[in-house]
Amino acid sequence: MSDVTAINNLVAKHRALKKEIAKIIVGQDQVIDQILLSIYTGGHSLLIGVPGLAKTLMVNTIARTLGLDFKRIQFTPDLMPSDILGSEILDQNRNFKFIKGPIFANIILADEINRTPPKTQAALLEAMQERAVTITGVQHKLSRPYFVLATQNPIEQEGTYPLPEAQLDRFMFAIELKYPSIAEETQVVKTTTNDEFPEVNPLFNAEEILEVQHLVRRIPVPDNVVDYAVKLVSSTRPGLETSSDYVKQYLDWGAGPRASQNLILGAKAHAAINGKFSPDIEDVQAVAMGILRHRIIKNYKAEAEGISEEDIVNKLL
Repeated sequence: MSDVTAINNLVAKHRALKKEIAKIIVGQDQVIDQILLSIYTGGHSLLIGVPGLAKTLMVNTIARTLGLDFKRIQFTPDLMPSDILGSEILDQNRNFKFIKGPIFANIILADEINRTPPKTQAALLEAMQERAVTITGVQHKLSRPYFVLATQNPIEQEGTYPLPEAQLDRFMFAIELKYPSIAEETQVVKTTTNDEFPEVNPLFNAEEILEVQHLVRRIPVPDNVVDYAVKLVSSTRPGLETSSDYVKQYLDWGAGPRASQNLILGAKAHAAINGKFSPDIEDVQAVAMGILRHRIIKNYKAEAEGISEEDIVNKLL
């Protein structure tokens, strides 16, 4: 199959997928798009939103429509690395046998990742980066495709362990979930308080998703689009002579090279789902907010003046 045919197929499949997800999830269009873009590129996503916005239901629904194995891990202060990775036990014949933990699935929902100590966070982050886990010196490969969708509650910070910047950088997208509109919430209430439970059908399987990931990487990118992405990321770094006064005034730290890589991968996937055979600058801009918002660090002046990461990214765009 040619790449042109494959992209046309992806456009049709993506539309069908969105319709299938909409049977259960009302609204949240941009959020679902960003989760799917990270899946099409092999990235991971961090979902930031207050409790009760159906984050778990959304991820579970997406996993089912993609035909993937899904597991949810509730992160708590007493969670140990072995609780998520698995451990070795002695069987009846006194031989060590490895019992896999919940991390062995295609899609992992890491619920409230900032509630667990750094040691357990680090165990999950090794799996995210290496697509493998090491138990007593033996490496165990994770099944492909492999995605981590972590959630964070932005309000309640007491007793939490915020993710360090280096770990935040492992997430391709930081996706903010907002409250639904009045019309959407009305529809949610109507559809969830009756006796009907709609079923979703799997439209992909693991192999097809891996093919989509290879297809996205094969999409050619014009030099001017790469230049734009790299310059956009570079413009977030306050230490450079070329940085604007605005950035020097409000930022302590900017985004690293992984942001540039993710902007191009995200732009490729965004172009593909819109039926384009090569991304342009608009595709980079479409994914920039989710890719940059968690990679820039504001200073005390920005905090004092109530300037958000979104304000800064919008200004740079």
